[in-house]
Amino acid sequence: MPRVSFQGVPGAYSEEAIRQFFGPDAESLPCHTFGDLFVAVEQGNAEYGMLPIENSVAGSVVQSYELLMEHDLRVRAEVILRVRHQLLTIPGTPISDIKRVKSHPHALAQCERYLARRVLEAIPHFDTAGGARDLAANPEPGTAVIAGALAGELYGLQVLDDGIEDLPFNYTRFFVLGLEDPPRAQRSKTSLIFTTRHQPGALYDSLGEFANRHINLTKIESRPRRNRPWQYLFYLDFEGHWQDPPCEAALMGLLRRSSFVKLLGSYPAAMTPMDEIS
Repeated sequence: MPRVSFQGVPGAYSEEAIRQFFGPDAESLPCHTFGDLFVAVEQGNAEYGMLPIENSVAGSVVQSYELLMEHDLRVRAEVILRVRHQLLTIPGTPISDIKRVKSHPHALAQCERYLARRVLEAIPHFDTAGGARDLAANPEPGTAVIAGALAGELYGLQVLDDGIEDLPFNYTRFFVLGLEDPPRAQRSKTSLIFTTRHQPGALYDSLGEFANRHINLTKIESRPRRNRPWQYLFYLDFEGHWQDPPCEAALMGLLRRSSFVKLLGSYPAAMTPMDEIS
């Protein structure tokens, strides 16, 4: 089985995504930062990396997009993970004893209504799985954490409540990164980065290369260029493989109209697991 790098501590949602995509026997390599995740693949310490790109509630992971620009790893697949938050604590603790809950600020925000109903104090922590690990190592009376099922299993915590997120449509999208392009799939998606010339209609004309060929865009986002103030990079996802004739023609047109294009990869498109919503 492959070795896959991810940012976080064991039990993180990124590790759940690894198991969902590669299977339960895949070897996970925890990394301290997102940058370390990239380096692990580039240096051969891991075959692949599992990088979170965006969450359906919290939005894009800005640092991930910046690192995709700085590094030259290829996108080999996308993974869409249903994020299911659990309320976890030390075994033997009744839920009536819980007064405070620790977790990453995003997880706390995604369970805000649940915490308010139970009048629980929200305490920010650097990481969801890290909070579970720390509580297991140093039990605190009246304290629970919000994390995923894998974290609860790894650290031997008791599940007090499951699916406590306020919105059921809570998904995180990941890129599987590697050194080479994946085999061509029947249903593909392509991701790229481009910049436009500084003139009226430049973005309109660039996107028109796709619209005129009936290519569906699934995401577009702008990010500032770090080395050029008030200039922007555009991150674009579209349906299709770059070698499909209409897509190839659109990319050629984009190359003529833009000042920079970086193809991140064409990869199998993932389906959102709608049937898991309860």
